Amino acid sequence: MTELEKLKHLLEHWMEHNEAHVKTYEEWASKVETLGEKKLAGILQHIVEESRKLNDLFKEAMGLMKRD
Repeated sequence: MTELEKLKHLLEHWMEHNEAHVKTYEEWASKVETLGEKKLAGILQHIVEESRKLNDLFKEAMGLMKRD
């Protein structure tokens, strides 16, 4: 397995792992909002948004690798 093949595998793994975290962050944002913790829920939702941006970057990186 070449280094680029390893990286492609890692990128896919990191993206899947990040997506799992996004789901957890969303669940907790919802939970704390129902507890009246609106500011904390907002911060967690911001983390969700930033994590989704990371997924976009993972996809972009994988797309570059497919072209080669």
